[in-house]
Amino acid sequence: MAPAVPTTMDRPHFIGIGGAGMSGIAKILAQRGAAVAGSDAKESATAEALRALGVTVHIGHAAEHLAADATCVVVSSAIRADNPELAAAAERGVPVVHRSDALARLMDGLRPIAVAGTHGKTTTTSMLAVSLDALGLSPSYAIGGDLNGPGTNALHGSGDIFVAEADESDRSFHKYAPEVAIILNVELDHHANYASMDEIYESFETFVGRVRPGGTLVVSADQAGARELTERVSGRHDIEIVTYGAAEDADVRVLKVTPRGLASEVTILLNGKMLTFAVSVPGSHYAHNAVAALAAGVALGIPAHNLASALGKFTGVGRRLQLKGEANGVQVIDSYAHHPTEMTADLEAIRGAAAGSRVLVVFQPHLFSRTQELGTEMGQSLTLADASVVLDIYPAREDPIPGITSALIIDAAEKAGADVRAEHDMAAIPDVIAGMARPGDLVLTMGAGDVTDLGPKILARLEN
Repeated sequence: MAPAVPTTMDRPHFIGIGGAGMSGIAKILAQRGAAVAGSDAKESATAEALRALGVTVHIGHAAEHLAADATCVVVSSAIRADNPELAAAAERGVPVVHRSDALARLMDGLRPIAVAGTHGKTTTTSMLAVSLDALGLSPSYAIGGDLNGPGTNALHGSGDIFVAEADESDRSFHKYAPEVAIILNVELDHHANYASMDEIYESFETFVGRVRPGGTLVVSADQAGARELTERVSGRHDIEIVTYGAAEDADVRVLKVTPRGLASEVTILLNGKMLTFAVSVPGSHYAHNAVAALAAGVALGIPAHNLASALGKFTGVGRRLQLKGEANGVQVIDSYAHHPTEMTADLEAIRGAAAGSRVLVVFQPHLFSRTQELGTEMGQSLTLADASVVLDIYPAREDPIPGITSALIIDAAEKAGADVRAEHDMAAIPDVIAGMARPGDLVLTMGAGDVTDLGPKILARLEN
C-alpha cells in the first residue's frame, strides 16, 4: 500500500488549488493526513469543499500566503513564473513540485490505471472509479470533473487501485508508470505545446513506454490516430495490447449501441461471448468510453460481467452532458466540449436524444491558440444545432493573439449553413435564450470556460 503521505509533502502549498487537477491531489493528500494549504484566484465551491477537509485556502496570490513551515510548493503548467508565491518559494529554497510529479507520488505502491487521449478522459476515468467502487474495491481516484454521485473529483480509497487522468497537454503523463493504460484517441490539440501530429505521436509513444512490463495497453481500434499509434508501439512485446471498438479486428468489439433517451445500451463481443449493459449517458462516444473502462478492469483481473453490471451505477460527471434542470418545458444541459471532435460527438448525442426537438447551443470558445487552429472546424460542428449563440473566447492561461476572435468560428458556421449569432455580453445570454427557446427545446451550454455558470441563470430566466 502507498505511504500515508509522500516524503516532503506533509505540509504542501498549492498555487491554483481550485483547479480540477490541483484540487484532486490536494484532497487526497488531506485525506491521507497532510496539512494542506493553497491559494486560488477566487472563491468557489471547490474552495469550500477543500476547507471542509481541513485545507487552508487563501483567495488571491501573495507571498505571505506561503506558510513558514511549508515543505513544498505544488504548481501546474498554468502557473506563471512571476507568481508571488512561486517567487517566495524560490527565495526561501522551498522545493517546487509539478502537479504531475505529485500525482505520480500518490500512485507509488498501488496499481495505477492511467486514462489518456485527446477527449473522453474524465468520463472514462469516472466510469472506472464508480464501477470499481460499486464492486467494493475502494479505489483511489483523481479526475478532472466532479462525479455526480459522490460529488467530488478525488478520493483516497482503501484499496490498491488508483485511477487517474493522464494529461497529454503538457506531456505530464510521461511521469506515470501505469499497470494499465487507456488511450481513447490521438488528435492534434494543445497547439501551444505541440507543433505537429508527429510530436503528438512521439508524446503518446513515450507514455506507452511507461506502462509497466507485464501491464496492458487498452486502445481504440476505431479512431485513426489511435490505430496509427498502435502500429507504432506494436513492437513492444512486454505488455499486452487490447483494442476495442466497432472495427471488425477489435479485440473487444462493439456490436451495437442503442439510444435510450439520455442513456444508451451497448452490446459487445468479448472472448467469444456477447455482453449487453446499460450506460446512463447518451451517445455512442460515451458507450465506447464505457467499453474502454470495462476492458481496463478486465485487464486487472475483474470479471467482465461484474464490471458490466457495475458500470450501470455510473450516473455521469459534471459538465459532461450534465442535465442542469428544466423550466417551462425547456431542458438545459451542460457540455465541456471545446474541441471540434468533442463538440460534434456531444451534439450528435443530444440530437439523437432530442427525438425531434430543437437543439439550441451557447458556445464559448476556449483558448486563442485552439481557435486559431481549429476555429473553422468548430464553426462547422455548429451546423448540428438548430441555432447557436457564440460568446467571446475564454482565454484561460493565454494572452490574446491579434486577429483571433470568435468571428472565425461564426464565419465558418455561416458558410456551412448554420444559424448562428454573436453575443459579446455573457450577462445577456439568459434573455437571449429566453427569447429563442420554446417548450420541448434542449439548450446546450458548451465550452471549457465559465459558460458552465450560465445554466442556472438560463433556467431562472425561463422560469420567469
